[in-house]
Amino acid sequence: MSLPSRSLVLGTLASLALLGCGDDKAGTASATMGTTTITTAPPPTTGGTLQPTTTDGSASGDATMTGTTTTTEGVTSTGVPTSTGSTTEQVKFDLGVQPDGGSSGCSGNGGGGGMPEFSFIWIANSVEGTVSKIDTFTGVEVGRYITGPDTTGLGDVNNGPSRTSVNLYGDAAVANRNGGVTKIAARLEDCPDTNGNGVADTSTGPLNVKAWGQDECVLWHHPTPTNPTAFQEGPRPLAWVGEIQPDKCPAKNPPLWFGYYKQGQNLGAFERLDGATGQTLDMVNVPWSGNAWGPYGGAVNKDGDFFVTGWSSGPAIRIAHDTLAVTVFTNNGFPSYYGMALDAKGELWVAGCDSNIYHLDPASQIWTVVGTGPGCMRGLMVDKMGRAFIAHNGFPAGMVVVDTNTKTILNPNVPLPGAATPVGISINVEGYVWVVDQGGWAYKVDPETYQVVLQVMGLNQPYTYSDMTGAGLDLVVNPQG
Repeated sequence: MSLPSRSLVLGTLASLALLGCGDDKAGTASATMGTTTITTAPPPTTGGTLQPTTTDGSASGDATMTGTTTTTEGVTSTGVPTSTGSTTEQVKFDLGVQPDGGSSGCSGNGGGGGMPEFSFIWIANSVEGTVSKIDTFTGVEVGRYITGPDTTGLGDVNNGPSRTSVNLYGDAAVANRNGGVTKIAARLEDCPDTNGNGVADTSTGPLNVKAWGQDECVLWHHPTPTNPTAFQEGPRPLAWVGEIQPDKCPAKNPPLWFGYYKQGQNLGAFERLDGATGQTLDMVNVPWSGNAWGPYGGAVNKDGDFFVTGWSSGPAIRIAHDTLAVTVFTNNGFPSYYGMALDAKGELWVAGCDSNIYHLDPASQIWTVVGTGPGCMRGLMVDKMGRAFIAHNGFPAGMVVVDTNTKTILNPNVPLPGAATPVGISINVEGYVWVVDQGGWAYKVDPETYQVVLQVMGLNQPYTYSDMTGAGLDLVVNPQG
């Protein structure tokens, strides 16, 4: 199901925004940046029969545990410098230790002297069923991975992988709308030498994509009982738990929450997986009402509670990490939910395709409309300074910036040069804002000057709403100050 192209590329009034829905792919304009950018080529066609570790999925769709549902009524300057694989922009490091950069002194995962060992953003190339691993310092794509064994439905602009989540250790998980969740190791030393040739066989970039089952950094795949061509059913919300060990270092294999849609029963299905094996630990079913779409966005707070929003009319829920009790946060303001994220206090922010910016205080269970943007708003992420950056598809397309502390709009429209359809937003370890554009690229933006300091080209209709770097998780586990 797709938004009309005019509402995404040419801009839209709030009255037109509700015409759209779900996982659109409209807008494939070419950027005319006028300067050299990071460019990668599409991967070759691959094949193969070997499989990474795959759980049997026996718990998926079979468990009968249903959380207790509590329904609560709520109240309602743009220059791009040249770059050829390295960048000379000022390193900001205003976020402190962050998952995409490892943790200094923890299991050799830190670079020492405050400099992270690595920093990656994981962006899904939805139509080809892959995810790109991109160095956020240089903009170089250092790996591209097939994300699931089932290619049914790929090529459909609404299908394929669309959500990535990075844990505090640095590893990534990918949710596929055509079915299943896959874990990928960030570091070579964590990739098992399964064929015994003495090295980790893994992708080194977009021209070296391994066949399914042949990339040793793809650690496991957890299937789901969803129809691969009924893309409104497939997994979307995805979030690692921010588990910290007694030595204050991130756990290597924390639990992973994700959700999908049992459409025939109109239930949102949520599983908590073992991070090491991909096996189901817990499962919760929740009555759903997302306009025939399943669970859409997800994030965890510092306690490991899973917050989820549906598309358009919602719902918005919280699954308690300890009891699995479900709280439903009812919004009587006729919302149109799209992107979502938590701030440092664990409060929920939601971007609406009705142009509204929604805030929920989970403690009081009160919803407020903070303001409006210039068009349908998509991905959202909050940084350590309390600024929420929201992708929007108004005209010209760009970002809205909100102060989450004062609940005021700092900038109603930050245009992005050549933007086609900005969708996902993330923050990297330096504090820069990353914006994924379906046109085939990603922007790296200075959060203070709004200057585009880097643009990564060569992506294939990238579409990712989620915590692509782990900044969102780090924010709630390690808030500023």
